[in-house]
Amino acid sequence: MNAAGNLVALHTIVRREIMRIMRIWTQTLIPPAITMTLYFVIFGKLIGGRIGTIEGGFTYMQYIVPGLVMMSIITNSYGNISSSFFGAKFSRAVEEMLVSPMPNWVILLGYVAGAVVRGVGVGALVLIIALFFTNLHVVHPLITFASVLLGATIFSLAGFVNAVYAKKFDDIALVPTFVLTPLTYLGGVFYSVNMLSEPWQSISRVNPILYMVNAFRFGVLGVSDVQIGLAFAVMLLFVVVLSAVALQLLKRGVGLRS
Repeated sequence: MNAAGNLVALHTIVRREIMRIMRIWTQTLIPPAITMTLYFVIFGKLIGGRIGTIEGGFTYMQYIVPGLVMMSIITNSYGNISSSFFGAKFSRAVEEMLVSPMPNWVILLGYVAGAVVRGVGVGALVLIIALFFTNLHVVHPLITFASVLLGATIFSLAGFVNAVYAKKFDDIALVPTFVLTPLTYLGGVFYSVNMLSEPWQSISRVNPILYMVNAFRFGVLGVSDVQIGLAFAVMLLFVVVLSAVALQLLKRGVGLRS
């Protein structure tokens, strides 16, 4: 396919993914908004009111908002592509795409773009809700946007790999339950990693979500537990590695061709 054909194919996949998100908006947008509102009320208002200020002189509510926004972006990006691509695999629509002239990178980019749209959309919705509970001023807009884009991309790619290997619908829930959720809660969403004693502080610094959360927190609040250059280096590394893995899986047809 030429460049024009690739663009049409990419646009078709992205449009289909966005239409899917909007068609079932009561499942894709409303539940995470309700969940995050409960987090703001319970952790931000009730518990945060007893904690007072935290690192950088921010209230506890202000401190956890970037982490909760990033958590919603990560989980929704991951969940969208894992369920959508597995559904396409289950209905054998993927086989039709693989035998078409469409390059593998177009298939991957289309699904990832759709997942990123949902992740960013939910993140924006959660951020708007947060403004009803506290005041925020974005200190570094470019860093904020870049960290959101990279975080959503990383877990979209991870969700794609999960969907490729999944053999039944239950399989796509294993990683979020036993891997993604623990990593998220241990990724500095609700606390500063500097508050931990050894060896837990060193163990936490192996968690990739820590770098995503802190990059976004630095963009919004201007404070971070890790060096921003290192955070972006880690995120870019994950994007490159996961992209290579996903493209290789598509090329080999692992779990996709019967």
